[in-house]
Amino acid sequence: MRAVVQRVDGASVVVAGETVGEITGEGLCVLVGVTHDDTPEKAAQLARKLWSVRVLDGEKSCSDVNAPLLVISQFTLYGDARKGRRPTWNAAAPGPVAEPLVDEVVARLRALGAHVETGRFGAKMSVSLTNNGPFTVLLEV
Repeated sequence: MRAVVQRVDGASVVVAGETVGEITGEGLCVLVGVTHDDTPEKAAQLARKLWSVRVLDGEKSCSDVNAPLLVISQFTLYGDARKGRRPTWNAAAPGPVAEPLVDEVVARLRALGAHVETGRFGAKMSVSLTNNGPFTVLLEV
């Protein structure tokens, strides 16, 4: 699993004109990509990492300050544009594999006590955020 994590001062995701997920104040906007060999165990590992990674102001984690997370599925994180002019998506897991694993990350975060908002899997989404820093990090498990 791969996640692009951005420290934000608010973020939202809109689908067909409807806000389906939104966080306010300091938190994390997390784009999650799934590949073919990912497992529920990797989803749990990613959730623990997201909840405890010290990337907020003052080297705090979401668990330290009860900061919210906006988690959005993003198959394009496994795009490969090294050859030619068009990326390939061969490394991205198909929807029936990826969706339950993204849901597992969200469920594990909530079980840890996190407030989690989400996008809508497979939908055309408009994501808005205010990157705080700017601060962006790539996590892989």
